[in-house]
Amino acid sequence: MELEYIEHISPILKDGVKNYLIDIDGTITDDVPNEEPERMATCEPYPDALETINKWYDEGHQICFFTSRTENLKQITIDWLDKHGFKYHSVLCGKPRGGNYHWIDNHLVRATRYKGRFTDLVEKQVTIEVFKEDEE
Repeated sequence: MELEYIEHISPILKDGVKNYLIDIDGTITDDVPNEEPERMATCEPYPDALETINKWYDEGHQICFFTSRTENLKQITIDWLDKHGFKYHSVLCGKPRGGNYHWIDNHLVRATRYKGRFTDLVEKQVTIEVFKEDEE
């Protein structure tokens, strides 16, 4: 991973490289709850997700699967990703369950809600919530 390092701050990715955090259940395959782990090994990937994510990987982007699957389900998750040919850099378990996320970070965060198809991303202007700036 090519990073730029500036003294005393976190590294940032080079221009044009994105760090994709991608959910698994309900996003790249059927929505399988942690309470039904036997289904995790047999569900099939969404073909457009596999194709698009692997294309992003091949273009040099960072791919991290960030899932609310628990840590004890990590190996079954990795096995499933590998079995179906997903290319990725890392898998993070323990994402909060329940959705309606509001991510607060010191880095720029962009979010795209999955609505049934994985495609290339397009630019669109939307209204977002931000912290109130100090008035001068």
